[in-house]
Amino acid sequence: MTTNPQGPTDSLVHLIDDDEAVLDSISLLLDSMSIANKTYPNAIAFLDAYTTENFATLSGCIVLDIRMPGMSGMECQQKLKALDCNLPIVFLSGHGDVPLAVEAMKQGAVEFIQKPFREQALLDCIQHVLATNQAEQSQAIQQLEIQKRADTLTKREKQIMEKVIAGQANKLIANELSLSQRTIEIHRANVMEKMQAKSLAELVIMGLSCQ
Repeated sequence: MTTNPQGPTDSLVHLIDDDEAVLDSISLLLDSMSIANKTYPNAIAFLDAYTTENFATLSGCIVLDIRMPGMSGMECQQKLKALDCNLPIVFLSGHGDVPLAVEAMKQGAVEFIQKPFREQALLDCIQHVLATNQAEQSQAIQQLEIQKRADTLTKREKQIMEKVIAGQANKLIANELSLSQRTIEIHRANVMEKMQAKSLAELVIMGLSCQ
């Protein structure tokens, strides 16, 4: 296994292929674009490189040959699914492997590239997959942060936030809850502060994402 330390340390392209020439070619291609990558001579070497906990937190993508001795690419895909690894997989396949590649995509792979491949086509694919994965991870982190903020709300504050994002005015909320309008205003201000919402529109978006 070889490692290229360039690029973000938390986002890697994991290259798995039993053909050393293919591994070297793709690794050099990614090196030229400063895209961090690791190479593995087979699927078992990749699986042995990480603990179960690591697989759930890995960032980047996997470029995986569909036919390899010992453990095939599809067998590796199934193993990764069982380990809750969410890394997107790009399969490399020969012309005769198209039916297998289609089945792999049905199982969650994001793309397959046929050998022999054009370097630019593979590079474009990897860059697109990385960008999509990073965007999804950023969104997941943001959603987790919003949920943490929502968890700090009291039961009454959550109740009022639900009514606010439903479009109810303070006076109507006060009447429904048998509280003074001033009390509703105080709770509403607390909700805005705890949720770190700069506007009602932002609070509505946050509130809807927590439902």
